[in-house]
Amino acid sequence: MTWFRYFRGCLLSAVLVSCLAGCTPAPIPAPEDSGELVVVTRNSPTTYYLNAKSEAVGFEHDLVMQFAQARGWKVRFVIAETLPELFEIMKKGQAHIAAAGLSATEERRRSHRFGPTYGQVKEWVVCRQTRQPPKSVADLAGMRLEVVAQSSHVESLRMLKRRQPGLAWVEMKVPSSEELLERVELGLSDCAVSDSDSFDIARNFYPTLVRAFALGDSQAQAWMIDPLMGLGFSRQVMRFFNESEKSGELARLRERYFGHVRQLEEADVLGVLEKRGTLLRSLASHFYKAQNDTDMDWRLLAAVAYQESQWNARAVSSTGVRGIMMLTEDTADHLGVKDRLDPRESILGGARYLVSLAAALPEEVAHPDRIWMALAAYNVGMGHVQDARVLAQRLGRDPNTWNDLKEVLPLLSRGKYASKLKYGYARGGEARAFVENVRIYYDILMKYEKPYRGFFGA
Repeated sequence: MTWFRYFRGCLLSAVLVSCLAGCTPAPIPAPEDSGELVVVTRNSPTTYYLNAKSEAVGFEHDLVMQFAQARGWKVRFVIAETLPELFEIMKKGQAHIAAAGLSATEERRRSHRFGPTYGQVKEWVVCRQTRQPPKSVADLAGMRLEVVAQSSHVESLRMLKRRQPGLAWVEMKVPSSEELLERVELGLSDCAVSDSDSFDIARNFYPTLVRAFALGDSQAQAWMIDPLMGLGFSRQVMRFFNESEKSGELARLRERYFGHVRQLEEADVLGVLEKRGTLLRSLASHFYKAQNDTDMDWRLLAAVAYQESQWNARAVSSTGVRGIMMLTEDTADHLGVKDRLDPRESILGGARYLVSLAAALPEEVAHPDRIWMALAAYNVGMGHVQDARVLAQRLGRDPNTWNDLKEVLPLLSRGKYASKLKYGYARGGEARAFVENVRIYYDILMKYEKPYRGFFGA
């Protein structure tokens, strides 16, 4: 009887262990064996999202794709709804890496494995504009402060609470701080904690938000790596980031997704948000027609028009340019625009002009840099943009990337450079500001305005 009970106990234990094992998924095979890299990320403007063509894009997305494609691997993205879910997926061994703009804090490094640092972010307390925004942790007393659950921001607040026992906050289970910033904008909370990258993008949509103060020093960003992955995999990640840094590819990606967001002080964000529902509505059909004729996204054309005239069809400048797209008389004649003050003619003419400028650039200039350079030419003329490209090459910069060209453009107004260029002096700094402002307006319109008829153009 004793033996039977012992046997039955062992059998039940074995069954229980088997059931428990069945409830926990087996670790996924290494990409070297399966040919597939599994990446957990989160949906946010700084990491991974779907654009107007329903294509996956984003800073982290592009980094991962470059890493995997260089090794002949396919990529499967797993989208975590919250940070706790992301950490749980990594804990269960269901992803090889987490590429989600994660801060590699000291506390996280004690329990997780991270790759090399590829960026730095600051943690900001962000509030609505008031006469007396909080300047320190002590000023947060009595205010509702929201923070993403299990984020590095929670760790920082816990450390600060040791010195300020009265510090309190609410942890929200949301994918990223953008949702919290929207809640602050709507008055549902007083302040939120956000990484600098997220805030720089979000304030283009919520211009009443301000940075109150930083929680501490900058935090390193890095991919989280599954501890079951061998050292060989870690070496590949290290080599990839070293090569991306040296080749300038990392800087180019940062430019693509974050290079324009700090232009906000010169951009009229409140104006474009306010006029969307009035002026833009009355002009939308003309922008749609221009998209049909040129394959240029109507929202990009609307962004150019706002930068040029604030959507004022009767706009006239002291230099003789006029109309909603601010065309010169010569350009209008060349494009067949008879009445520059007719918004339909002006918008179509401006769209055709932008397309012709983009087509005039060398094949080596890739998208989206081609569009940004064409916009610079729209403002300052193609001759001066070509001068800037020549100067970039002389200075050892890449003339085919906007990241390098926008640093060279302001030099066109300096005599020692301008005197040695074919087209001479130009206000290149204004052209750079023009492009960066248009990019901000385009971001805003892509967020709030729908694409027209499944746009698949430039």
